Amino acid sequence: MAADRTILAFGDSLSAAHGIRPEQGWVALLAQRLKTQGYGYEVVNASVSGETSAGGVERLPRALALHHPAVVILELGANDGLRGLPVNVMRENLTQMLHLAQAAGARVLLLGIRIPPNYGPRYGEEFARVYPELAQQFHVPLVPFLLKDVALDPARMQEDGMHPNPAGEPAVLANVWPYLKPLLDKNAKERER
Repeated sequence: MAADRTILAFGDSLSAAHGIRPEQGWVALLAQRLKTQGYGYEVVNASVSGETSAGGVERLPRALALHHPAVVILELGANDGLRGLPVNVMRENLTQMLHLAQAAGARVLLLGIRIPPNYGPRYGEEFARVYPELAQQFHVPLVPFLLKDVALDPARMQEDGMHPNPAGEPAVLANVWPYLKPLLDKNAKERER
């Protein structure tokens, strides 16, 4: 019974509440929202700071087998981009993870990432294109940019300029929620009664 109402957040430091208390991160805020709004979902945060898409491919099968999620929120690729790893390798890894999640019967929400222009505009553009192309290929919803209205606002970012601070995390959740909500089983609310 629990299997059909688990949401697996599977990402890197952007979802792992890096540099802040875990309960301040957007994934914890999502769990709070689902509880207060009466959704019958448990949120499992299997995000790991520093994770690359290759690490995600290694870890995802076990996470799927352990949690049997109804929904997987996939947020990986940022560390590939920051390290200048080949975009085609990241695309292949994300492709594998999308296959794995869908084969396990989960609905998937893909979170789009953008990277600083360190490796030039061509790399940045190739990187950014991966997310909408995969969302279309796998027919999954896409949050176009996870850190929209956050990344360029110093009041919402930690000093490293890479991770949201506690003031930025609610805005990150606000970017995710409209795309996640349609994936949630409305009957989960009813089953709780």
